[in-house]
Amino acid sequence: MALAQLDRPTQRVQARVLVVDDHRTFAELLSGALASAGMDAVGTAHSAAQAVAMAQDLQPDIIVMDIEMPRQDGLAATRRVREVAPHAVVAVVTAHRDPDWVVRAAQAGASAFIPKDGSLAEMIDVLSRVQPGQMLVAPSTFAGGPTCAPATSPDREPQPQLTRREQEVLDCLGRGMQVKAIARVLGITLETCRGYVKSLHAKLGVRSQLEAVVKAQQLGLLGSLHEH
Repeated sequence: MALAQLDRPTQRVQARVLVVDDHRTFAELLSGALASAGMDAVGTAHSAAQAVAMAQDLQPDIIVMDIEMPRQDGLAATRRVREVAPHAVVAVVTAHRDPDWVVRAAQAGASAFIPKDGSLAEMIDVLSRVQPGQMLVAPSTFAGGPTCAPATSPDREPQPQLTRREQEVLDCLGRGMQVKAIARVLGITLETCRGYVKSLHAKLGVRSQLEAVVKAQQLGLLGSLHEH
């Protein structure tokens, strides 16, 4: 279904995208692919300094940022880009799959986390839904990741038992929805919804919604990953 989406013209104004990656070939290929998918690829940058200068000049809607770059990494660049282009949303693209990197990316001001070895269709889907003030984590971030996941084996960490409603709230969080929107969709009050979120935090042993989603993906608890 995601692939069929690529052929459809976008229903809103074309998103203007700046691609930042020190590997020129990857940056050019990705830029071309995004343009083919109906986005307006406004340029490519190959260093943090160039990314900041181009973001300031072009004021793009979305900046696709590689984390690993020489001299200054993508997270430091993300912080600077958010200052010079405050309306742009940053989508971090990386080979890292450690949940800590997702949290670090969010703290730096990123709004999406996409693995480099995921599918193009997934990247397009995430980029089409990314919004400021939230963190969308691409589903493939933890797919096939148990081998490189440090020390958290299912034996030592049993899956918490969630109620049906808690699972519904968790699935909504996994789709990047805000608590207000979740309450509206599920037909419950904001206070009730906050109660479920608090309960999820306690059961998962986390302190934020972002960490809850990351932990849930690690444990295979997100319905969107194992039901559809």
